[in-house]
Amino acid sequence: MVSQRKLRVAVVGVGYLGRHHARILAALDGVELVGVADRNWPRAQEIARAHGTSAYPDASALPDDVDAVTVAAPTEVHHAIARPWLERGVGVLVEKPLARTLDEADDLLAVAARSGAVFAVGHTERHNPAVQAALPLVDRPGFVEVHRLGTFPERSLDIDVVFDLMIHDLDVLLATVRSDVVSLEAVGVPVLTGRIDIANARLKFASGCIANVTASRISRDRVRKVRFFQQDAYLSIDYASQELERWSLARHPGSAPAIEGGKVQIERQEPLRLELLDFADAVRACRAPLVTGQDGRRALALATRITEAIERG
Repeated sequence: MVSQRKLRVAVVGVGYLGRHHARILAALDGVELVGVADRNWPRAQEIARAHGTSAYPDASALPDDVDAVTVAAPTEVHHAIARPWLERGVGVLVEKPLARTLDEADDLLAVAARSGAVFAVGHTERHNPAVQAALPLVDRPGFVEVHRLGTFPERSLDIDVVFDLMIHDLDVLLATVRSDVVSLEAVGVPVLTGRIDIANARLKFASGCIANVTASRISRDRVRKVRFFQQDAYLSIDYASQELERWSLARHPGSAPAIEGGKVQIERQEPLRLELLDFADAVRACRAPLVTGQDGRRALALATRITEAIERG
């Protein structure tokens, strides 16, 4: 039984993000990192040596007896890599975005449903301790303001900024607002690449909530913040510093209403480590992970709508 021995996990793609998958998995209690695979053979060997495991030239060469696989390869190959493992009932965590297209995402979901495989998507911000602390406090927000600004990266240039960065916030919005997007407006432009590098979307939810979401990968400063405005309360999350502030209107008999609140105490932890811990436990327990394949599909669908709106102009 998986629960009676170490969970055998492999990592496919050990570039910008995948190398951190390998680092964390190699150190997790109850987990054995049995291999890393990458088409960049020198990189695969380097990461394997660093963590005392074996290197493989591609996913198909990995041992057959793995219990789980994490996929941090480029988005264009997510479907091709994840599908064979899901077919065999092996637990799979795919980094965001789940796939290139909704058809690919739907196929992976159908395969996982047939085999019963645990299927997780790497929307890491949902594991951020500040987000987890905020979730019970968000109650029918009326307006949400999101800024995710980053410097020009050396990664993810195979996709535009909506799928690269904004999709994190779309997943958090869908998890907190818990309502369907009924309409949206979006603008975006390519600046340093042939793809959209900066984008803004204004989303209207069925609940009446409006969200204004900005994402950029060409900014000088790094900003990762979201603010929720709701009846008698305001919440602010700084993803990077893992800080949460909550302010509310307090009414006391015999005195004027007052604004009270401040920082909420948060125990800082590495979100990616929490994500991989959750995935490993989900595979052992045969339970749903925190961020499911369906969650990844919803975020992908909304990102696709935004990109299509930008392209229509």
